[in-house]
Amino acid sequence: MARIFEIPLCFFFLLCSTYLERSSAIDIDVNDADSIKQAARVFAHGVLDYYDGNQTGGTLGKFTWPYYWWEAGAAWGSLIDYWFYTGDTTFNQIVFEALLANIGPNYDYMPESEITTEGNDDQAFWGFTIMAAAERNFTNPPDDKPQWPELSEAVFWSMAGRWDTSTCNGGLRWQIFEFNNGYDYKNTVSNAGLFLMASRLARFTGNKTYVDWAERTWNWIEGVGLLDTEYYYFYDGVGVADNCSVITRYQWSYNAACFLAGSAYLYNFTASSIWAERTQNILDGLQAFFDNENGGVMYEVACEPVQKCNTDMQSFKAYLSRFMGLTAILAPWTYDEINAHLVNTVVNGVTHSCTGGRDGVTCGTSWLAGEWDNTAGLGQQMSALETVQNLLINQVPAPYTGTVGLSAERSNSLIQPEGGNSSMQNRGDRAGARTFCMIVPILLCISWSIFK
Repeated sequence: MARIFEIPLCFFFLLCSTYLERSSAIDIDVNDADSIKQAARVFAHGVLDYYDGNQTGGTLGKFTWPYYWWEAGAAWGSLIDYWFYTGDTTFNQIVFEALLANIGPNYDYMPESEITTEGNDDQAFWGFTIMAAAERNFTNPPDDKPQWPELSEAVFWSMAGRWDTSTCNGGLRWQIFEFNNGYDYKNTVSNAGLFLMASRLARFTGNKTYVDWAERTWNWIEGVGLLDTEYYYFYDGVGVADNCSVITRYQWSYNAACFLAGSAYLYNFTASSIWAERTQNILDGLQAFFDNENGGVMYEVACEPVQKCNTDMQSFKAYLSRFMGLTAILAPWTYDEINAHLVNTVVNGVTHSCTGGRDGVTCGTSWLAGEWDNTAGLGQQMSALETVQNLLINQVPAPYTGTVGLSAERSNSLIQPEGGNSSMQNRGDRAGARTFCMIVPILLCISWSIFK
């Protein structure tokens, strides 16, 4: 009889192991803040799974290959918002160290390690994060160093100084230096970065010079044809060789998202009906990035249907969600529509996609698949994190300004996680737990065979 049950019992233990691994899939109640925060915490840990900058041999602030420096800057912005939306300070020290390590000698986020390859769009995404640190009242650098608002302005003026009127009547080039491929291209996202930084600084500082720069950038984008004013689609870019007359017509969600949020910031600051109208028009144009035939799920229209999203593109939905969330607060009439987009995407997309990997909560690239699509990475985790945590946007204050919301004591001082528990340790804990769940059944099988 022992031999009859030997194999089934081993398989029983192994099946239990598999069940334990897969049972960790996330069930998100979009109407329950605690449920949303719990899911966001899981995805935030997933983001840090790709970071070893605080380990021996790692580089502070940079994620593991193949993630470029710009995406690291974007990821820290996701985690600043994570803290602000959830109140969880677990990752604050890691974020703080990363931001300080990449300031650069001129305080404009052009560190020596990146300066020869850095593009205008790369610098902009670090600028977004530094601006968020100012607007969220994140712990400032030491008193003898420039603070987040000053650093944000340094990033902006560094970029604005490259406004190029020698070709195409203005605009920023994609690359900063002539020796880099792309210097002869003026892409939308670099100019969208300048526009969004100007818009945020206008509201934060009250300085209308930034409004002038935002208007200049908008007018150039529209004038050169990178904005389709019929549908409010933003296209990828133009080449300087033909005087910017040939438009590359790919649509990327982060281009529209930057202009959406920038317009909302300008509306909030100026109360101008022009910026209110532009905000709504861009929001209407965002329908291109939601598949209404599949539950209204967010997707990257230029690459997901043909399964051609590269490492960068896999993170774009993160910025669409982030900047829609900001828009919903700064232009309140947009809240219901934006929240519906986020809810539909979470319920019909994220909860089905983020079921992969050994931990059962790894997220895929396409949320239209109805299941995990066997892809994984930093961009996928960021996108899930941003989409989920922006369901909490109405439960936190609007972005602070230089005169509203910032405490004299800057009371949100960094709090070390209990026991100095870092994200890398958490990753090890989760890996250890998974290993335990796998090893125990195997040992039980061996024991059964030996001692039967």
